Amino acid sequence: MDPQNTEAKLLLDHAKTVRLHTGNLVNRSRLKKKCPGSPSEELQDCIQATLSDWCSTTKAPSKDFPDTLDCSIPQETDAITPEEREEVKVSVKLFLCDSVQSSIRDAVEMACQTLAVSQLDSVIIAPPVLPEGDSQTLAHLQPAWEELETLVRSQRIAAIGTSDLDKDLLEQLYNWAQVKPSSNQVNLASCCVMPPDLTAFAKEFDIQLLTHNDPKELMSAATFQEAMQEGMQDLNMADWRLEWVLRYSIIVKSRGIIKSKGYLVSARRATH
Repeated sequence: MDPQNTEAKLLLDHAKTVRLHTGNLVNRSRLKKKCPGSPSEELQDCIQATLSDWCSTTKAPSKDFPDTLDCSIPQETDAITPEEREEVKVSVKLFLCDSVQSSIRDAVEMACQTLAVSQLDSVIIAPPVLPEGDSQTLAHLQPAWEELETLVRSQRIAAIGTSDLDKDLLEQLYNWAQVKPSSNQVNLASCCVMPPDLTAFAKEFDIQLLTHNDPKELMSAATFQEAMQEGMQDLNMADWRLEWVLRYSIIVKSRGIIKSKGYLVSARRATH
């Protein structure tokens, strides 16, 4: 094992949480050479590349190993300057992989810090994948939505939205919620045409309907461990569990182009 990898291993052995920032994918030359076929492949490539870069540059401290390991490449930052803040829109989609409510707050805080903003313009939530045979209910959504509402009240988020809700569930959420959903994403793989009842409801209550091509499960536990293992040059990553994935896009309002996009990822060590 090379000395660099030994340092990474030492840090990893002491950590309880790993946080990872891919940097701006629009600029990342290594990823530009190959065009990933799906959001899942893109994320897998990003995790591998970021960890690999981090491994080769990291230094272990002489004492006091951190509980939370920040695997980010300093020069890959996407910080927004105060001068350009008015000119850009920061859109986020948050994929929850477990139902810990603090995940939402942690992810939003990390995004604000990473991008050097005090508020995200919009956050769309994708709740954890349910076991086979279970269907999404309002009760499943409520805890996460309440957490998002708190973040809207504290002005960390301007607008909040949902993903893959049918008309009935969107209506239930709308009627119950104090902060109403401003958007709902619909997966075009599941329906080539927007359902008419959903379209009518969204129009009546001013909810924007957006499309997406994310799979139901953005990344399986096995794929995540594989990506980490390859990035960490075959250190054993079997104990690590994905907590959440946040994908951000910084869009120049006047031109409608994506200035930068990237992922923030959080994983924790499973307790035995």
